[in-house]
Amino acid sequence: MNTVLLAVILIPIVEIYLFIKIGAQIGAFNTILLILFTAIVGVYYAKYEGINTLKSGMTQIIKNQVPAQEILSGAAIALAAILLIIPGFATDIIGFLLIMPITRKLIFGKMNKKFKKKNTKKNDFIEGEFEDIEDDNDRKI
Repeated sequence: MNTVLLAVILIPIVEIYLFIKIGAQIGAFNTILLILFTAIVGVYYAKYEGINTLKSGMTQIIKNQVPAQEILSGAAIALAAILLIIPGFATDIIGFLLIMPITRKLIFGKMNKKFKKKNTKKNDFIEGEFEDIEDDNDRKI
């Protein structure tokens, strides 16, 4: 079965189950407030982390380096913000894990290592031929 289809079916089932279980423990009103609170705090923190990642990426570009970690972090933060906006406890947990810099580095560490291995060759030279042209020569470039 396709993993996207499986996720579309299973995620709402898990979220409904968690709503029922947590709602029975803390009450319906408190559950709704908790969902709104995690969405607001999550989006605010996603904005904060996104700005930090953008600043770090610009620093990498200024240093003439590829901002590979920052690109992955930006994508993870965008996904985390979407997951935090979607009502649910499971998506909130995954969103908060993606938004925290420590867990984000652990999750995407392997992908970053693979990307850096491909870009380890240094090409600090330009190969070519040249010919000196004197001013009194009629040849024009």
